[in-house]
Amino acid sequence: MPRPVLPLVLLACLLIAPAARASTTQLSVMMDDNQLIYRTDKTRDKALDQMAALGVDYVRVTVLWSNVALHAQDTKAEAKRFRQLGADNPKAYPKANWDRYDNLVRSAQARGIQVYFNVTGPGPAWGHEKAPASERQNQATWMPKAREFKLFVEAVGKRFSGTYRDENFHHQKIPRVGFWSLWNEPNQGGWLTPQWYHGKPYSPILYRDLFFDGRQGLVATGHGKDIILAGETAPLGSSGRTERSPMYPGVFIRSLFCVDRNGNRASGTGCSDFTKFGPLLATAWAHHPYTKHLSPTQPDPNPDAFTMANISSLTGLLDKIASNTGRISDEEPVALTEFGYETNPPDPFQGIPLAKQADYIQLGDLLAYLNPRVITQTQFLLRDVPPLTHYTKGTKHYWFTYQSGLLYSSGKPKPSYTAYKFPFQAFKSGDQYLLWGQLRWRPNSSNSDYVIIQYKPSDGSSGWVNTGTVLVAGGGRNFFTGTTPMPAGPGQLRAVWFGPGVPASRPVSVG
Repeated sequence: MPRPVLPLVLLACLLIAPAARASTTQLSVMMDDNQLIYRTDKTRDKALDQMAALGVDYVRVTVLWSNVALHAQDTKAEAKRFRQLGADNPKAYPKANWDRYDNLVRSAQARGIQVYFNVTGPGPAWGHEKAPASERQNQATWMPKAREFKLFVEAVGKRFSGTYRDENFHHQKIPRVGFWSLWNEPNQGGWLTPQWYHGKPYSPILYRDLFFDGRQGLVATGHGKDIILAGETAPLGSSGRTERSPMYPGVFIRSLFCVDRNGNRASGTGCSDFTKFGPLLATAWAHHPYTKHLSPTQPDPNPDAFTMANISSLTGLLDKIASNTGRISDEEPVALTEFGYETNPPDPFQGIPLAKQADYIQLGDLLAYLNPRVITQTQFLLRDVPPLTHYTKGTKHYWFTYQSGLLYSSGKPKPSYTAYKFPFQAFKSGDQYLLWGQLRWRPNSSNSDYVIIQYKPSDGSSGWVNTGTVLVAGGGRNFFTGTTPMPAGPGQLRAVWFGPGVPASRPVSVG
């Protein structure tokens, strides 16, 4: 299989003290709402067991405002109760609406997996301004009220403070959640409108208020020192300037922080918020560096698009803003919080070949590792979402769901399952191969593991033989790097864990 070419500057990083330059403590995050919160308890627990076996540190979960608020004010009695208790009180919302989140937190933490909540709209009708007649199709996402969002965030923060007793579960305390982000893809019309209003950026104005108020809601409920991410920006945009036109993240971020293309202060609606509230205080900027069908090393033609290939452009922009305005922290870390590739099979329209998916997610993991500003890398999904069977089989609508799992919807593993559990890459450099990988499934500890490198010639003259190269995996997240001499001829290299069962990585073609 042909190998994607890694830029030489990144190869150099592998040779020159990688542990000092790379993100060796990077968290492995996985997102799969369909498996974790929208199915049965049995399905959720099976998915968590599989994630634990893969070495997932955190699961990212969408806490959808409209779902939690569903039926909260459907009747006069419910509306009266809601007003009396207040939107910041978890008891104001129907008890059953919390169950999926309560049970998930318990089940995840019982398996050693932590939970990261993305609290986001769209919200209930009362949480949004009324859209004009010409924008009624956008009512669900139209101008969310930051004050109402803050109250909802407070309700979530109280419930997952570690001291709240679950009225649905024998009044036992619900485990604490300490990792958050506020809103999802605010630069996309499917989550927030208007994106543009009268030809000018508007979603950044809305998001600025949502983040400031939402963060206040977390602080008020004892989560001020937790991990709190800003952004959750989507990687791409369009040239359109309609209410739903997706905004390039570069444009969104500059408008959010009221700066020009050079990162210098500029005027704009709501920019006085920074004088009133101070800088945007976030642990890291969250971003979704999808590249669709392209290799992770191939950037989008538009410089305001931020994909895996040009994350340094994102950090560079944030650094300019920090240096010139002080509106964000210096050297703000970046959390990559959605990444994945759909496959064909099963999706003949959006999917890439199975082997390429496996190779690309490994390459994406390597690029994330090589950037010391990146604190998380996130796989989306564990398992393909079943197709929409009410549409004609085999059509685009039938395959509208996401097929980016490590498993087919049947549960059968794709090649990417092993690639995620035991990533391994090898790149030719002179008379040797540069090696990188991770024993992701091994426990995170200060103890070292060992990896041996094996070679198998393509002429079939022998099976797998040891090359003599032994590498140490450690640093808390079990990454390993090193080199091995050029093999005698064309063939394959693989990494093998020096432990019970001798699990091996996917082989890499060499020579």
